[in-house]
Amino acid sequence: MMRLVASDIDGTILGHDGRISARTVRAFQACADAGVEVVFVTGRPPRWLYPLREQLGHSGTVICSNGAVLWDLAEDRLLSARAIGLEAVLEARRLIKQLCPDALFAAETVAGFHLEPGFIENPTSELLAEFTPAPLHETLTAEDAVVKFLAVTHSGTPDAFLAQVQPVVAHLVETTHSAPRTALLEMSAPGVNKAVTLAAYAASLGIEAADVVAFGDMPNDIEMLRWAGHGYAMASGHPEALTAAGYQAPHFDDDGVAQVIEARLAEEKLGA
Repeated sequence: MMRLVASDIDGTILGHDGRISARTVRAFQACADAGVEVVFVTGRPPRWLYPLREQLGHSGTVICSNGAVLWDLAEDRLLSARAIGLEAVLEARRLIKQLCPDALFAAETVAGFHLEPGFIENPTSELLAEFTPAPLHETLTAEDAVVKFLAVTHSGTPDAFLAQVQPVVAHLVETTHSAPRTALLEMSAPGVNKAVTLAAYAASLGIEAADVVAFGDMPNDIEMLRWAGHGYAMASGHPEALTAAGYQAPHFDDDGVAQVIEARLAEEKLGA
């Protein structure tokens, strides 16, 4: 039985053009009409959830920052957060810098975003317009709740950067990536990932893993795809996500999420 649909956003339902297809919008509406709970589980911070509100009309709970933040979209307020300690952030930065001297860093906090000069290559980025780049040790304090620590190198691949860094900082943070081409790593507090927070959220609703259908496409979705009773990796997704998932959804360009939701809703209607 499908009682909860949990979906990643970027590369799963949202394209590079920033759009969610009309078919996908209809599929999620059909879930709501059928009484199926919908929750979005993303690496995005709360301030970047506007596609859900503007294109889907979603106003429920969103799991953000790879599981570190639970956000009430209807009221735009924080429900819970699991932060990385400042000492762990600065030590992870030091270790990564030893491995990769050209690495640059940023920190997503509950209250905002801190980024080092050069972290974003595009000087006209809207992100840079809102936040002033500065060394992290100068702007971060012990009171800042860092929910995601980021490291980027403008050379190499995401997979190679992850393989290099992950073993070295594993005692300090959980490390993953979700960028198809940019060597950008995303780090959370130990034990924090999409699956952990999704499992707790489902349990709060009395829903077991067996009744959860999840969609994702990148390494930061792997734990969620393994945990869900029906974890679907996008055919267009990362090879490791495809290996981890029990099921495969059609390619993003073919509205893969919508196809699966439509088929499962039709099956349950026939079964009923």
